[in-house]
Amino acid sequence: MAPNQRVLESPAAVRRRRNRLALLLPILAACGADGGGEPEPADRASVDRPASVPTLGVRSVGTTALLQAVSPASANVVWLSGHEGTWVRSVDGGESWVVGVVPGHETLQFRDVHGFDARNAVLMSAGTGPESRIFRTADGGDSWNEVFRMDEAEGFLDCMDFWDRERGIVYGDALDGELYLLVTEDGGGSWRRVAPGALPPAQEGEGGFAASGTCVATEDPDRAWIATGNGPEPRLLRTDDGGETWSARDLPLVGGTARGATTVGMRPDGMGFALGGDLDPEGAGIRVALTADRGATWSVAGELQMAGAVYGAAWVPDREPATLFAVGPGGIDWSADGGMTWSSADSTGHWAVGFASRDLGWAVGPEGRVTEIRLRP
Repeated sequence: MAPNQRVLESPAAVRRRRNRLALLLPILAACGADGGGEPEPADRASVDRPASVPTLGVRSVGTTALLQAVSPASANVVWLSGHEGTWVRSVDGGESWVVGVVPGHETLQFRDVHGFDARNAVLMSAGTGPESRIFRTADGGDSWNEVFRMDEAEGFLDCMDFWDRERGIVYGDALDGELYLLVTEDGGGSWRRVAPGALPPAQEGEGGFAASGTCVATEDPDRAWIATGNGPEPRLLRTDDGGETWSARDLPLVGGTARGATTVGMRPDGMGFALGGDLDPEGAGIRVALTADRGATWSVAGELQMAGAVYGAAWVPDREPATLFAVGPGGIDWSADGGMTWSSADSTGHWAVGFASRDLGWAVGPEGRVTEIRLRP
């Protein structure tokens, strides 16, 4: 898919909400005074910065294509993908970049990429019917093999993630009232559709937002979450058995056509986010929901500084207090308290963000934009 009523709570629901708040409060306490300040201009010396404030730097990678996905494979290897059949790779932590186009597929929009290492990666294109495809490389992008092509006229792939080097999942817009999921068990070499009977019924119009490749998130060994939108209620789909069976839960975000959840992510400790909004630049509504129990329950929190919907977001790994970045056409926001409060890092539009380590990440967007994000150790 191209990128609240008030109810009375039962006593049990009140207890659950209080328990979630009790889990989130230590984050705020640990954050202290460093969590809410505005970042300083990027040209200030890093020695003058508090440890929590990000430093941004623009990187020229040699393309003007709209970039929509970031996949760090390690501290040194990162893959990017975008429109005009474009893929980008660095093997030295972003110091230099190689840009390529999948031959013969210059019109495809590669809205997601998953890099395993410097040589192995999977690309997913989004578009109606046969424009939704999956490719794989085993030689660093020198050649690409098409391993899946959508055979449904109204099919549309949205996002992709992998549990490990062999097992992965792709989510697409619902078809004929049925949710659409693909899984692989051979590193993306072949794909099969999950039986619709293993999934909850789809809402009318329900799908994902193919904005940043982050509407699905996996966790070892078998958990995964999918954030949906465009239906009457944004939902979180969840599996605990590697994608064979799924459950659904409503998310407390703005819902309806061109609204809902665009991105989801979990930390190993069970803290998670579901972000989104209204794709209409003039739209409004709740954009941030947080969980402390791997998506079993959700709370509204954290008003963003950027205007418009969030397109992508990512936790900074191995960092305490819990640090989260969100991007969209309205800029880059960041939170040093698990998403409870937010500051603006940049007002330039970006579509996706990802982190290679607790100190280094990248955000990407229109006109080949690549922004390096540095956090002090």
